[in-house]
Amino acid sequence: MAFDSLTEKLQNVFKNLRGKGRLTEDDVKTALKEVKMALLEADVSFKVVKDFTKKITERAVGTDVLTGLNPAQTVIKIVNEELCDLMGHETTEIQYQPGQAITVVMMVGLQGAGKTTTAAKLAGKMKLKGKHPLLVACDVYRPAAIEQLKVNGEKQEVPVFDMGTDVSPVEIAKQGLDFAVNHKKNVVIIDTAGRLAIDEQMMQELADIKQALEVHQTILVVDAMTGQDAVNVSTAFNDKVGIDGVILTKLDGDTRGGAALSIRAVTGRPILYCGMGEKLSDLEQFYPERMANRILGMGDVLSLIEKAEAAIDEDKAREITKKVKDAEFDYNDYLESMAQMKNMGGISSILSMLPGISGLGGAQMSALEDAVDEKKLARTEAIIQSMTPEERANPKLMTPSRKHRIAKGAGLDISEVNRFIKQFEESRKMMKKMGGMAKGKKGRMKFPFGGM
Repeated sequence: MAFDSLTEKLQNVFKNLRGKGRLTEDDVKTALKEVKMALLEADVSFKVVKDFTKKITERAVGTDVLTGLNPAQTVIKIVNEELCDLMGHETTEIQYQPGQAITVVMMVGLQGAGKTTTAAKLAGKMKLKGKHPLLVACDVYRPAAIEQLKVNGEKQEVPVFDMGTDVSPVEIAKQGLDFAVNHKKNVVIIDTAGRLAIDEQMMQELADIKQALEVHQTILVVDAMTGQDAVNVSTAFNDKVGIDGVILTKLDGDTRGGAALSIRAVTGRPILYCGMGEKLSDLEQFYPERMANRILGMGDVLSLIEKAEAAIDEDKAREITKKVKDAEFDYNDYLESMAQMKNMGGISSILSMLPGISGLGGAQMSALEDAVDEKKLARTEAIIQSMTPEERANPKLMTPSRKHRIAKGAGLDISEVNRFIKQFEESRKMMKKMGGMAKGKKGRMKFPFGGM
């Protein structure tokens, strides 16, 4: 995630605070200097950092905090609350027109921010909420953008209205709205053209669209990887066109992520969603409190549960759980568990949402990263896929000659195959014990143990 480096640095600051029995005013000020440096290195706006640390200092050096039973935890709590305040305490949703009235949403942003893909992702989210969206292709300067919108619209099962590249964007937007009225669509998402940099022609075109038809929500799509520039872009669009909210893309990348902490404070406009991957389903609602928890290494269990509910097939999960209890778990079930984990973004994504992971020591973290190495999981998948259907269904069939054939089919050394099969058998034995312990208890396992 984009905040990994910031999280690690803040964790070290708090670790030093926890090591002290009582805190002095100097302890807090020293810690906040380190917090300030960590935020600046994460590309958070200097003015935002200055105001942020000033507020924390005013709250944290009070007598009640320094003489309390657990001053270190109190300081962390204050930092958490101020982070939430910085990003906006309340989760903000796109505002829809009442009833079946059409809501017009205009997507704006620079070229390369992922605007066209995000428009399709947003349409998919709206569909899940019972809306009937229509995508309108107004980027007439890039024929590939129209084709991209059509392809993604088809994948999301959302219709796309276009008139090619020879008609003005304003006319396309007007005709698109008429099409929505005639085809009973209640949300129109206009994908506008981007530029490599902000220019007057682009801004005027957006203003013309807003003048020609009533745009209810103007959503700015910003690339989180651009760091401080993301804040500058947000400010420029807000001043010249007016925006109602922001969607941050590429927040899953190895970036400094400070944009998410600065945009709300600088523009006064909320972050609505975050793009967390390439898939059309990889668009997450932005929850300030959950993001603050993730930044401080406290995990995000609620988002993890929501991901699980959306990605995991209940019937398959129930079937695998029964097999685990009855010690009938086979390689097909293992493969199915891995597939469900992938649907949730992979094990690395899941681990990033678990509390305490970022606070692990170097050796522990290294061992954990080794255990969930995505490349190793891919090799495991190759081993299972090199088995015959009979071997997958009956793990007891494994013989030395079969293992050699599987290793050859997977393109791996026999030692890797032997290691995996041994681990699998040990897991089955453990599952059998766990299954016996679980019998008679209420509830059911949501996550197939084999997938981990």
